[in-house]
Amino acid sequence: MSAAADGPTRTRTRVLGAPVDVTDRAAVLQRIAGWAQGRESRVVCFSNVHAVVTQRRDAAFARAIEAADLALPDGAPVAWMLRRLGHRTQRRIAGPDLMQDVLAQAADAGTPVFLLGGTPDTLARLRTRLRQRWPALQLAGDASPPFRALDEAEDAALTAQIRASGAALVLVGLGCPKQELWMAAHAGRVQAVMLGLGAAFDFHAGTVRRAPRWMQRLGLEWLHRLASEPRRLGWRYLDTNTAFVLGAARQLLSRALGGDAR
Repeated sequence: MSAAADGPTRTRTRVLGAPVDVTDRAAVLQRIAGWAQGRESRVVCFSNVHAVVTQRRDAAFARAIEAADLALPDGAPVAWMLRRLGHRTQRRIAGPDLMQDVLAQAADAGTPVFLLGGTPDTLARLRTRLRQRWPALQLAGDASPPFRALDEAEDAALTAQIRASGAALVLVGLGCPKQELWMAAHAGRVQAVMLGLGAAFDFHAGTVRRAPRWMQRLGLEWLHRLASEPRRLGWRYLDTNTAFVLGAARQLLSRALGGDAR
């Protein structure tokens, strides 16, 4: 582990018990660049409402987030909670935005990138768009694994493919919680910085339209996604958003009363 790449002392707090790093995009980009340059095996997760609630219900997922080198406040409600917990300047660090910054940085530095996840069509569209935007970007390879769990031989072959590609960055778009569990299982096996980016692949490929900027600024991106995919996301949002609101109220009340702020 490189102390220089790790940067200053880490500040990590708890939102409904989930670990979230207090940081900003510039510091995150600097850290990722240092890790990639050193070919370090690192895991970067993004914590939104769904992820925070899932870690309360899924022990394996909770362990994966705990072990991550960075757990970033992807969701606006998560960043809001950090501000309420005393980190007044904390802002949301959205996965799609950081993906764009990481790719721009990689193109400038000549850092090879591997894309993991999405359908074959999404990957094809994503490759085309990334090459148009950053002609110097080194796309070392990509893979679209099946939705089912890989068997041992398939997983070994995929891991070998990523290693052979020489990628220093692996962008993982397998969806939550699958991508976090995959990264945790491959920490130390893949010598690259792994970032779990979920729907960011679809946004950048143009297969799913992202919310307008004004909705993002107001923390309403979830509402845009719900309106776009009501059948798939309706029950999930009702379930996790309700659990988050209740959990946040309990945590803030406990903090106000001088109890455990988790």
